[in-house]
Order: sequence, then structure tokens, then C-alpha cells
Amino acid sequence: MSHFSYRDGVLHADQVALDRVAEQFGTPTYVYSKSALLDNFNAYAQPCAGRDALVCYAMKANSNLAILDLLARQGAGFDIVSGGELLRVLAAGGDPRKVIFSGVGKTVEEMKLALSHQILCFNVESIPELHRLNAVAGEMGVTAPVSLRVNPNVDPKTHPYIATGLKANKFGVAFDDALETYRTAAALPHLEPVGIDCHIGSQLLDDAPLLEALDKLIELIDTLDREGIHLHHLDIGGGIGIAYGEAGESEPVAVGDYIARLFERIDAWRAEKHAGRAIKVIFEPGRSIVGNTGVLLTRVEYLKPGQEKNFCVVDAAMNDLMRPTLYQAWMDVKPVVPRSGAAHTYDVVGPVCESGDWLARERKLAVEQGDLLAVMQAGAYGHTMSSNYNTRGRAAEVIVDGDQVHLVRQRENPADLFKLETLLK
Repeated sequence: MSHFSYRDGVLHADQVALDRVAEQFGTPTYVYSKSALLDNFNAYAQPCAGRDALVCYAMKANSNLAILDLLARQGAGFDIVSGGELLRVLAAGGDPRKVIFSGVGKTVEEMKLALSHQILCFNVESIPELHRLNAVAGEMGVTAPVSLRVNPNVDPKTHPYIATGLKANKFGVAFDDALETYRTAAALPHLEPVGIDCHIGSQLLDDAPLLEALDKLIELIDTLDREGIHLHHLDIGGGIGIAYGEAGESEPVAVGDYIARLFERIDAWRAEKHAGRAIKVIFEPGRSIVGNTGVLLTRVEYLKPGQEKNFCVVDAAMNDLMRPTLYQAWMDVKPVVPRSGAAHTYDVVGPVCESGDWLARERKLAVEQGDLLAVMQAGAYGHTMSSNYNTRGRAAEVIVDGDQVHLVRQRENPADLFKLETLLK
């Protein structure tokens, strides 16, 4: 995380010392680097320059309005999975005509909302969804643009909770069923098949599974052409991971190298079989754009020695950062101001009343009560997955822009959490 480094003995986000952020905004607080965000987006946008391509940020990774606004101003589209996420795109000034709508459970109301804003495409994941969307579009007197999310049964070799392209996963249409499903879509009067979509999983460090999935999509596009179903875009999804700092962890493939190999295959395919054919390429990156742009800043409340384990109890918890509890994810933990004393092995845990409430296990730390810690690489699936368990307000969020710090989400207080509740008379 080159945008987070030590200067004069203090961990900084770009030019801002993190102890200054804690003093001004308290803890726990998510701290994001604007320059890191833009660098990561440009890692996709620049190799796509001059091509018919669109980078649709998968906003489930982090949906703060300020982040969406920054990306929209760079020309990003958005991959959404709910009507609420579409409303966030609109509130941030994003273009709905650059929105693709994924997800297995789209409601009638969500379909109406998306159609009313003329989104780019619906990524449809089942035949019942096709029929529902056709009926909704017919009632509205419009035609819905659709692509099918095809499940290629490619193993991404990642955590089972974030693998999405296998036969056992709930997502997508099975590859063997895709042709018949496209025939159904083409026959429905209020749908227009315009593309094909695939997303096989998250946190891929190697692009080989993505290129294998691409080959299967190309094969299917050729088959559909012979059926008279001509698609206009190919959506390869997201999935490129980030390095979380675990010992022995491989570095992820460079985004530019992956995109170069992807376009090399697409160009060769077009030259061989489809000379002159235009087809837009869409990407759905999330984690690789925002993951290493943020840290979770937290303060040590107590050091609690035990017979089998020592615990470093901090004010952040599983409700603030779910990844370690949910995925057993390894996340690096660094002191904001390192100490020179002896280090001890701690489990870094929060105050939530669950044994599963931990942020890191078996970490060597030289730390004292009141010290600040930073949980690194916390920009993706951090705040966006947070909750109010134990009636804990969700953390504040700030963005560092050079030497300036901007509060982009206020910390919740208890009154915010129960203001929608009522007592029985």
C-alpha cells in the first residue's frame, strides 16, 4: 500500500498522519486515499483507452457516495446488485446509462426503477427472471436490454464464499443451459439480448481462470451467431484480487498485464472469425479498485493477558469489519506509532459479545493501552458490510486528498439506530 507509509515515525495516508485523523474524527474510522483510488481505476481505464470498453465499478465493495462521485467523474460505469445501489449511483451523479444490474433476486419494483432510468443492461441469472422482466417491461411499454450471466464452471481457486462460477453456486445460468436460455430471451417480445456476462469469483491472484472463462464466452458467442442472436457486448466481470500482506501470499497479477492478454485473445478471435465486428468489452472490478485504498483506524482499549492467549482489545469490532469473522480473512495490522519495546503475541479482538469477534489472530505487536492500530487493505467489503450489532453505530469515513482530510460519512450515534422504531401503545 504505497499510499500508506511511515513518515517521521508515524503511519500516514498520503501526506496526513493517521494519529491526526484519530484526534479529529475519533475511532473506529475508515480512512481512504483519493490518489490510491484514482490510480487503481486508471490501471483499468488506461489499457482500455482507444477501445470500445467500459469499466463498471462493482459498488458492493464500497458504496460511499464520495467514492462513487470520484469514479463517475473519471467516466466509470457501475455494477449494481440492488435498487438501493442504483439510487446511490444517481445521488452521486453517476450515469444510469452506464449501469449494469446484476443479482439473482431482482424484485418487480427494482426492475421498474432500473427501466425508468434506462440503464445499460440487466445481467439476468435465471429463466424465471427473464419472464418477470419481460412482463414488467411490457407493462411499461419498453424493451429491456439483457445479457445472461453464464456460469462457465471455472474454478477460481478462491474462498468458497466468494467463488461464484461453479455449478454448485447460486449465480448465473449453467453453461450447458445458456443456448436454450438465450433462445427463450430472444423469443420474448419485450426483451433484447445485447450481451453476455460472466463473473467467476473474487480475490483471484492469477488471471488464468478469467482467461479460461473468456474462451468459453467466445465459444458461446459464436454459437449464438449461428442461431441469429448477435450480441453487442462481452462482460468478463471482475475478480482480480489484492495483496493483504499475509506471509507467503502471492502478488496478484498486474491489471495491465491481464487486460493486455484478454484483448490479445479477443483481437485474435475477431480477426479469425469476425473481422470488422464491433463488440464492447465490460469489466466489473471492485476489490482491485478500492481494496488497498483504505484502512480501519482503531484504538487499543485494554491488553488482557490469558493462560492460553493474550488479547489486544480494540474499539473496532466484527460489526465494523466482518471479513475476518466471515471469511477467516487475514488482514495486516500495523501500529500507527511503532514502539521500540518487546513485542508480544496477541489476538486483536473487539468488544462485541461474540467469540467470533476478532480482527486478527496471533500477531506480534509492541503495543500499550491507548495506542492506535491500523487494519490495512480495508477499503473493500469493510464499511459496506458493517452492521449495528450490539447497538453499535457504524464507523465514520474520511477521504484523504493530499494533505487535506474530508469527512464523507458521519459516525452513527445510538439515537440514529433506533429512530425508526416505535413503542407499543
